[in-house]
Amino acid sequence: MRSMIRPFARFAQTARLSLAVGLGLCLTALPLAAFDTQARAAFVLDQGTDTVLLAKNAEVPLPPASMSKLMTLYVAFEALRDGRLTLEERLPVSAHAMGYGGSTMFLDTTDRVRVEDLLRGIIVLSGNDACAVIAEALSPDGTEAGFARYMTKRAQELGMSNASFANSNGWPAVGHRMSMRDLGILAERLIEDFPEYYPLFSEKSFAFDGRAPSNTRNRNPLLGLGIGADGLKTGHTSEAGYGLVGSAVQGDRRVIFVLTGLDSEKARAEEAEAVVNWSFRQFTQKTIAKAGIPVASAEIWRGTERSVGLVPEGDLEILLPALAGKQVAAEVVYTGPVTAPVQKGQQLAELVLQPDGLPEMRLPLVAEKEIQAGGFFVRVKTAAQVLARQLIDGPEAQQQ
Repeated sequence: MRSMIRPFARFAQTARLSLAVGLGLCLTALPLAAFDTQARAAFVLDQGTDTVLLAKNAEVPLPPASMSKLMTLYVAFEALRDGRLTLEERLPVSAHAMGYGGSTMFLDTTDRVRVEDLLRGIIVLSGNDACAVIAEALSPDGTEAGFARYMTKRAQELGMSNASFANSNGWPAVGHRMSMRDLGILAERLIEDFPEYYPLFSEKSFAFDGRAPSNTRNRNPLLGLGIGADGLKTGHTSEAGYGLVGSAVQGDRRVIFVLTGLDSEKARAEEAEAVVNWSFRQFTQKTIAKAGIPVASAEIWRGTERSVGLVPEGDLEILLPALAGKQVAAEVVYTGPVTAPVQKGQQLAELVLQPDGLPEMRLPLVAEKEIQAGGFFVRVKTAAQVLARQLIDGPEAQQQ
């Protein structure tokens, strides 16, 4: 490792230290073949490492169909957590809620339905009527339109920058749009924020009150295939095509994926299974640095020591192509020299990695130990070193 700037140019550009992360000989990485999806738009995320494995038209706002029901569920789960709803509470069914066609729980205005049944009716049966019942109960003004406005506001707060809702269930409407990245963010929030309710998404069937016995099957084609799939929601309209927000777990890894614009249920099922298999077979999670073990060192200005080790706060795990070499080219980037005093655990640098076929990764590095500011003699010694450097290197060493 060597510094690529003069060590005493105090306010010089960012220092870059080149290094290789890993053990053994540096092998040539085989190029990673991107997944050639038939979907109009797609987004695939490795949750544990926050690595985007695939993004195709992922920022484009598109009709999400019933996949947008996930936002209605998120708001309902928040209401359960806050005590504004209970699972046993029974909600009335309005004529408006019954007015939707498409997927249904076959509710009518004589019903008062338990919240838990409504949630299962949304997740498993994709009930448009069930969504409207929840929406009217939680809407600030008692209308589904008011609930849709609140959904939009809440989605924006959660980072879904392209989300805009006109209703609670994804029925085709002007301005009802989400990007695939939005849906990926939403799926991750549902998994992380509501682990107590997430198992509902893996239910394969739900028979509500004996109604429509032929309409009890969860439309998620991956459940039960033995590939770790445990959620989340399908969607289909003639405008949107066939889509799926899904998630699967294998070992210690979870993958979240979103597909839309496929032309049939069969194509959706085949493409979703292929995405899951590709995500787990073509990538592997590796520890590239251990907590507390120096990756590099940073020069210290006017300190009791001349340098400090740069360490990760915890084990650094990243996702790599399964056929990549044993080493990963990397840089440690910091603005230096660093002026003392330095606190143990103070972030001083970033470890920048560019694995083949994946986005750049930037991971924080902190000071291994405390470095105190030097006294009078340290300052004199430092001044002498700077003067000597200037005499050797010339005036350019003084550039600020």
